[in-house]
Amino acid sequence: MSQLPSSPEASEPSLSQTSSQAEAVSTEPQPSYVKLAMRNMVRKGGTSLGHFFLTTVGLLAVLLGLAYLTR
Repeated sequence: MSQLPSSPEASEPSLSQTSSQAEAVSTEPQPSYVKLAMRNMVRKGGTSLGHFFLTTVGLLAVLLGLAYLTR
């Protein structure tokens, strides 16, 4: 029960606008994921180091716990 536009001209401007916007976006080179990750890590360096040390301590605790239980 939805009504389609009576003339195809009504939808053409929106298509041309979206295609011109797509061309503008595609001409700019997108930064790689590695660059984005490095930039994010530099910006939030303290948080990354904190998570790294927490992960290391947690892994060591699991390994020591398993070694203790299986001795």
